[in-house]
Amino acid sequence: MTEATIIPNAGKALEGSVAGTRYVRLPIKTRLVMPGDDLFALLDEYVTPHLKPGDLLFVSEKIVCICQNRIIRAADVTVSWLARLLAKRVRNHVGTPQFRGYGHGTAPAMQLLIDEAGYPRTIFAAFAAAVTRPLGIKGAFYYLVGKQAKSIDCPMSFTLEPFKDYAKRAPSDPNGVARTLKARYGVETVIVDANYRGAFFLGRSARSITDAFIIELLKDNPAGQDSEMTPFLVVRKA
Repeated sequence: MTEATIIPNAGKALEGSVAGTRYVRLPIKTRLVMPGDDLFALLDEYVTPHLKPGDLLFVSEKIVCICQNRIIRAADVTVSWLARLLAKRVRNHVGTPQFRGYGHGTAPAMQLLIDEAGYPRTIFAAFAAAVTRPLGIKGAFYYLVGKQAKSIDCPMSFTLEPFKDYAKRAPSDPNGVARTLKARYGVETVIVDANYRGAFFLGRSARSITDAFIIELLKDNPAGQDSEMTPFLVVRKA
């Protein structure tokens, strides 16, 4: 298979640019990935035919979580009073054209966020957000709870069975996963959390790959986040 055989996801483009440099972003389609699937086997089957020296490999953190069996049925999460309280305060624009998903606006997802960040850190972050938001400062809560907690989501997808009723924990050791993939496949690797709001790394094989670069490169979310089943993105300079 060649670069010419890969088509962009609906409404997306294969090319993007960062600081005047053009990049080709190849979304790699797979079968439905299930808990316990081997990440290496998936990459060997679907990604290695496309890799070239100098490429960047972006791996969806959702796929890492599924392969690590880091998902849980939302109904099985034991929810605390704090999770219910904070979930009600998440602005996810339910009932408006801007609504894209409940995210941490569900009590199970918020509970998993609390479990990841810890109660003291979550309470401190919520207090800081309550103080700073009236001043026009947004994002304090997620900055303070940290990327791992921020990456938790529920439900994972509205349309992709069988995961629509599941919550997703944070991936285990994403930096270690990225470094292992770099060693195996010979290309710099990023474990990335990307959606319609933006993108950020959870793990990376090189410190030179910054969030600023990722935000600009993936600002249109070329891999999608719903039923596209393109969890791998091969990126190279155009």
